[in-house]
Amino acid sequence: MATHTPWPGHWVADRLGIALTGDGLHGVLGLALRRNPKRAHLLVSNLLGKHVPQDPRAVHGAAYALGERVRELLGPDGTRDAVVLGYAETATGLGHSVADGIGGVPYLHSTRREVAGVTAGGGFQEEHSHATGHLLLPEDPALLSGSGPLVLVDDEFSTGQTILNTIRDLHGRHPRERYVVVALTDMRSAADRARLADFAAALGARVDVVALVAGAVTLPDGVLERGQALVAEHETPPPAPAAHYDVTHVDLEWPAGVPDGGRHGFLPEHAAALEAALPAMGARLAAALPPGARRVLVLGNEELMYAPLRLAGALQRHTDGVDVRFSTTTRSPVLAVDDPGYAIRSRIVFPAHDEPSDGPGDRYAYNVAGAGFDAVICVIDSVGETGPLYEPGGLLAQLAAHTGTLLLAVVPSYRPRPRLRDRLRSRLTTGTGSRPRQNGHTAPMSATSRPLPAPLRGPAFSSYAADEVGWLLKDLSEVELEAPTEEREEAIQSGGAHYAESLPVEYQPSPEYQELFRSALDGSAERIARAVGAVTELVLAERGPDAVLVSLARAGTPVGVLMRRWAKHTHGLDLPHYAVSIVRGRGIDRNALGWLAAEHGAANAVFVDGWTGKGAITRELADAVKDFDGEGVFDPDIAVLADPGGCVSTYGTRDDFLIPSACLNSTVSGLVSRTVLRADLTGPDEYHGAKFYRELAGSDVSGLFLDTVGAAFDRVGDGVAEDVKSLRSQDRSPTWAGWAAVERISEEYGIGDVNLVKPGVGETTRVLLRRVPWKILAQRGVGADLDHVRLLAQQRGVPVEEVDGLPYSCVGLIHPRFTRGATGTDGKAVDAK
Repeated sequence: MATHTPWPGHWVADRLGIALTGDGLHGVLGLALRRNPKRAHLLVSNLLGKHVPQDPRAVHGAAYALGERVRELLGPDGTRDAVVLGYAETATGLGHSVADGIGGVPYLHSTRREVAGVTAGGGFQEEHSHATGHLLLPEDPALLSGSGPLVLVDDEFSTGQTILNTIRDLHGRHPRERYVVVALTDMRSAADRARLADFAAALGARVDVVALVAGAVTLPDGVLERGQALVAEHETPPPAPAAHYDVTHVDLEWPAGVPDGGRHGFLPEHAAALEAALPAMGARLAAALPPGARRVLVLGNEELMYAPLRLAGALQRHTDGVDVRFSTTTRSPVLAVDDPGYAIRSRIVFPAHDEPSDGPGDRYAYNVAGAGFDAVICVIDSVGETGPLYEPGGLLAQLAAHTGTLLLAVVPSYRPRPRLRDRLRSRLTTGTGSRPRQNGHTAPMSATSRPLPAPLRGPAFSSYAADEVGWLLKDLSEVELEAPTEEREEAIQSGGAHYAESLPVEYQPSPEYQELFRSALDGSAERIARAVGAVTELVLAERGPDAVLVSLARAGTPVGVLMRRWAKHTHGLDLPHYAVSIVRGRGIDRNALGWLAAEHGAANAVFVDGWTGKGAITRELADAVKDFDGEGVFDPDIAVLADPGGCVSTYGTRDDFLIPSACLNSTVSGLVSRTVLRADLTGPDEYHGAKFYRELAGSDVSGLFLDTVGAAFDRVGDGVAEDVKSLRSQDRSPTWAGWAAVERISEEYGIGDVNLVKPGVGETTRVLLRRVPWKILAQRGVGADLDHVRLLAQQRGVPVEEVDGLPYSCVGLIHPRFTRGATGTDGKAVDAK
């Protein structure tokens, strides 16, 4: 005997007297109660894929059919210049699927997530929503400035006010003759319909409406207050998360260059690439399912609806007999009542895990708990893969309590290419406009200004192969720049010169020290390779295959070369790699930034360094790029092998360990000097300078370092996978613990200048090679990682003091009272008192 399934709106309708009238409405909509002071009820669509897990074919198919109706309405030629705009958050996937049905049209959706470096092309308010503000952030402003039809897609029309707000904003910027409004349900009153008609007439534009079903909702007097009372009466605590859980990461191999959705625009060529890649991605998801799984949920994340919807459909085609369902999380708070006559039977609650710009607070997933899913595949974009996702009360722990198998698939978040490119290219090649000076200030460009030169490459400049790195530097090899260490230190500390105006004499290691370097390299190659792999995988996951490595010359350059080799070895990617100069107190080479922005797009640049100390360069870079050309288009985060200072969020490890490239100077860095910035040597239209020490070729171990570490790549693959999984599950936000430690040490030792405290094994080595050290603080018990430090200290007569409580392996202290007369014959600074 067939059982009757009650309409999932009876519970609310019976208690509040709300009535839905219209053919087919009860088959599409249920009712629930909002926790919202503006509106009591929620129309819950079972075709939207938001609150109710649904067959992905039904979700995509309903929207696709609406798109076909729009295509028919516009006629054979009417869609040629059309653009589809969907509404965040609920209609992002709906609008995208409508665009599929129209065929061959670009798609954009509004967003509530601010994106650094992207200027809004419009905005509007959705008054009744829990989160009212909408931004329009197209990568190409032409998407909103054309004259063709604009198709606006939302899940429901209640009053039509949001549509009026949108058209008013966009029409005021870029008028057009025709708009088409699309929804699953049209619940407007006769007065609302008349208001839209009057609005269109006053605008002088045609506005058509296409809906799957239409009807009306009747709300009795006092419904808001009585609804709020019902919410208070029936509110129950959400279920507890799993105490322990396992999550399996599924590598989708998302197609390169395809956006994760329509936040910045999704073009027909993107659609073609995605369609071609979907079968293989569906097969990867199917292969990850546990044997015998019969009911599977693919769960999207807030605005990320379309990608998981299409992945659910692709999975469905590879799983005969498996009931595949699709829904997404939401920021909308709704009462859950476990009653078959109520549309929201259960809810789980978890903290927001996207970037802070997307808004703090709780997020929700409905009708997942108690639904009997054998497996849940959580699909998020890489911006959302943060510490809170993995924490004990986070989304994954909540999901794990309601399924036997939890899988996670991460879609790389799309980063728009800035629209600066054409303007910068023109400015750099025509000699018009303005040019940033080396110190970061802007001055008029003269008519005689020349285009910036191409990067220097080996073997003409550096011992690296030409394809390993391009140096955005000026060759100063024939200029005498070296000065004795004591003389340089006196000039720097007295304020008479900047450290970047001269070079120290290149340290030539003793045979004993060279042997120590080789031993350290052999002993640490796998550890370095593992850190290289981890940081490169994080960069590729977060920045995508269009990443351009920009190493900070020169310590970062060997790391950039190794990261490029890992990407080539592991993924077959040829990542461009350039080296640029940054100078503490003077900023980054802005001419080099201009060249990078013009050639590759600033948003693709990933800055690379070897390690962090106290974070001075990290702060210098952030200040230098935030106002580049008046727009914040460069991401200042630095990718490093080791982040003992807690200064960055992209790193291979936060351990302070020996990176052998820190043991030497130019002979492990392609025979290139540290960079030089001096007004009489580098003009306003030139890069910062550096020297190529060709004469040191006999001592060069740059290739040995790279090849030794690269040879370990295959051996560390499993370890890299473990490290990346662990790093993704951590909160990697900068802690600046190193800076706090440096301030404490500066005060404790009476130095009074944090620039004279050089924390970490890398910075300490630099002090011993290039400055006049006072003493070395070594963490008690650190062994072989400091062998070379102890040897250098012994050779220079510098005491090594073992201490407890350092966050680093060691710290180098430069003498705070240095004068030329206050040094011994070995160059060691002594107290001048």
